[in-house]
Amino acid sequence: MNDDRVAFGSMTADPTLLPLHEWESFYVIIGTSAAALTGLMFVVIAVVADAGPRAATPLGIATFITPTIVHFCGALLISAIISAPWHEHSGVQVALGACGIIGFVWSLLVWCGARRVDTYSMVFEDWAWHVALPLVAYGATLATAIIFARATELGLFMIGGAATLLVFIGIHNAWDTITHLILQRFRREQEKPEG
Repeated sequence: MNDDRVAFGSMTADPTLLPLHEWESFYVIIGTSAAALTGLMFVVIAVVADAGPRAATPLGIATFITPTIVHFCGALLISAIISAPWHEHSGVQVALGACGIIGFVWSLLVWCGARRVDTYSMVFEDWAWHVALPLVAYGATLATAIIFARATELGLFMIGGAATLLVFIGIHNAWDTITHLILQRFRREQEKPEG
């Protein structure tokens, strides 16, 4: 029997062992959504700039707006990684591992920054969406990198969930940011003396 396939985790694998093509449509949707939403964040940034000097601080932007862009870009990067024509598990693992580590460290830095924000008191929902869920998503990305050779199918579902979670985190946080800024603007306009 001439079987060219080799075991998961070996250096040379049959492309049929990497069922990435089955996920192509999923990552086209996730990647396209993430890219489009990244572009829409520039509109949010324009609204922030137009809202006046008290609308945002550099630390507030670094804590609430920049991470949203990073999460959308993370979902886009994951989509690109999984959509690439890999022939070995090791390449996917290295790329996802780097993405997971960088995202996880980034989320820890956001957490440190969020603790220093003094112009806004974060509530449970803020901690969940801006800190905890991104840590889960990037942790799942790193975990996928670790298990991918041994449990490819499980890894594909895990990384799909992580990419989807990053898009939903970005959507929630963008909406949360813009509604906060709009309410802040209304308050300032109501405080203005009439005359």
